[in-house]
Amino acid sequence: MVKNARSTLCRGLWIAFFGVLIVAVCLAVSFRQHIKDHFAAIAFEPSSRVSEVLDDLRLSEAGERVFLATHPTVDGSQHFNAQCAGVDHSEQGHVLGCFTQDRIHLYDVTDERVTGIVEVTAAHELLHATFARLGEGDRAALTAKLRQEYDRLSVDDAELRERMSVYEHLSDSAFANELHSVLGTEVAALSEDLEAHYAKWFQDRGAIADTFARYHAVFVDLQRQADGIQDEMTTLREDVERRKVEYGTAVEQFNADAADFSARNERFEFSDSPSAFEQVRADLEWRRTELEATLTALQGDIDRYNALRDQLTALSEVSSALDQHLNSDLAPVTTRPTE
Repeated sequence: MVKNARSTLCRGLWIAFFGVLIVAVCLAVSFRQHIKDHFAAIAFEPSSRVSEVLDDLRLSEAGERVFLATHPTVDGSQHFNAQCAGVDHSEQGHVLGCFTQDRIHLYDVTDERVTGIVEVTAAHELLHATFARLGEGDRAALTAKLRQEYDRLSVDDAELRERMSVYEHLSDSAFANELHSVLGTEVAALSEDLEAHYAKWFQDRGAIADTFARYHAVFVDLQRQADGIQDEMTTLREDVERRKVEYGTAVEQFNADAADFSARNERFEFSDSPSAFEQVRADLEWRRTELEATLTALQGDIDRYNALRDQLTALSEVSSALDQHLNSDLAPVTTRPTE
């Protein structure tokens, strides 16, 4: 009887063991990416610059785990271009970051006018990493929510429509991947479902969107100023050209009338009518004064046009200097960080 009891106990222990083992295997399969990220993250030693970016991002525990698991680099050298060379860069403008082969690479922009651009780019690429980690069902569900939110927002947001237009050639899933990163880092207010989703990765997503808005305003303001100056120059040029033609015609007519007056006077046509002479002479003098005033006004507007052109040139130089800071093709060959 004791033997039977022991046998029963052994069978029970083996059943329990196999039950625990099966549960453990199921959990390992279900959380294999989580486990992989955990060990990849703790094995990574971030550079001081990466640590600065990480601190500024204020990620959740899950967000920090994924970010570090991608072994991110922040690089201000030509090596960044080599790291991101295999990525499809269909976006307009310069490439400031990429997520490739489960790695995040960031270009180190140091211009104070666009402070925070590295951090927002890091958040953008992190969201690519989190999207890649979704299961097929979760990804499909998220894609539907993203598309629904985009359809709602894009009705009144022409800038968002233009922003996403460069991705229209992509598949639905690839478009959703880009939309996931754009909405998460560039749009301040989203649906409750999406806010809850992004809260898995960010402690304060709103701060990231605010940072984007702050440095994006620099580019918007430069473009607004340039557009305003160009519009004023176009209007002014058309007005000046029209008035120059009118002025030239008026001068020709004045010269003809003045010559006719002089000829009539030489023929003594006014000898019997001094008042008529004075009237014609006074009229010519008034017209001369008006023509001189017209010429002065024209020259003033021409000077104004030239000043506007100088302003546009200066603005273009500012924009070009800023553009160079964002252009990784102009980065030095050396100074790459230790990975």
